[in-house]
Amino acid sequence: MDESHRSEWELNYQPAMPRDRSKGIGIVGAGEIVRAAHLPAYRLANFNVVGIYDRDRNRARQVAADFNIPHTFSTLDDLVNCSDIEIVDIAVPSDQLRRIVEAVVQRRKHVLCQKPLAHSYDEARRIDDVCSRESVKAAVNQQMRWAPGIQASHDIIGRGWLGQLTQMTIQVNVLTPWDHWPWMTAIKGMEFLYHSIHYLDAIRYLAGEPDYIFADAAKFPGQPWPAETRTTIVMRFAGELRGLVQDNHNNFAPDNDWYATFRFEGTDGIIKGTNGALYDYPVGRGDTLSFLTKKIRQDTWITPELKGRWFPHAFMGSMGELMRAIEEDREPVNSVRDNLKTLKMVFAAMRSIDEVRPVWLSEIE
Repeated sequence: MDESHRSEWELNYQPAMPRDRSKGIGIVGAGEIVRAAHLPAYRLANFNVVGIYDRDRNRARQVAADFNIPHTFSTLDDLVNCSDIEIVDIAVPSDQLRRIVEAVVQRRKHVLCQKPLAHSYDEARRIDDVCSRESVKAAVNQQMRWAPGIQASHDIIGRGWLGQLTQMTIQVNVLTPWDHWPWMTAIKGMEFLYHSIHYLDAIRYLAGEPDYIFADAAKFPGQPWPAETRTTIVMRFAGELRGLVQDNHNNFAPDNDWYATFRFEGTDGIIKGTNGALYDYPVGRGDTLSFLTKKIRQDTWITPELKGRWFPHAFMGSMGELMRAIEEDREPVNSVRDNLKTLKMVFAAMRSIDEVRPVWLSEIE
């Protein structure tokens, strides 16, 4: 489209930031995701990271040195008792999460939890109960919502440019280095809990909750990991809207054969794009997006140049939303309570495999 028409379609997709960026943040966990995404994002956003704790004190010291973090704490109690810390970012495996959340919120600290929130729906509800009882702001780091392609799609859909939604599709065919996370590969439902959860949350963010899910999963012959690495999730929404997430993590071809795509369709428009983070992971590339809409010009694909990436820029969005919710005294859009709806989708998919049938989200309690 001619640049003179840019004002017709200029998109609002950058993460919204709090007015006050000085709130003290404490980090629990000094693993790969903290080093590669959380802390680079917080540095870009000029957030105030006060200190870090990890059971491996040497690893915490190294991360603190690399990112100029003033304090490393010897114990979790030392971190949560630090008066300069208002928000605790918990980036540890899910089996440790509730214990840490309880310790944090009892000190009236706000909390950002890593995803998945839990390995069972009951455990996730217990975490929500703890946070609600202490009346703190509690969010989940489902940061794909703030990836440029997804946030731009949210803006397009919100303007009504797709009309009535009819199809939400995310497809991935890559080679995932599961050996980066050996602790994860024996977990039942690993692919759903640690990977497709992003896509389920993104689709729910854009289109709402489906009525039911039918899913299937398989391994790649000879793979060294016990967990499934090929999954398909079919979603049925009310009316004519349908959804599909399809993942294959075993593409041994050169990466010019890989793809990580999204396509969102409606009666008046289409969005198509790529999720750049999964190309040459963990290096990645930027997202791409094109859209067509009858509301502007139905014969012209519009291709904005998106700035930023899922890793690390989207991580500014999840923390920034929590900080804005604290400022505005409201529930974050990525709250723990909201995340229970995403987890219903995850656990419905897992039950669907076990029972070889569609599972209604209302069955997950």
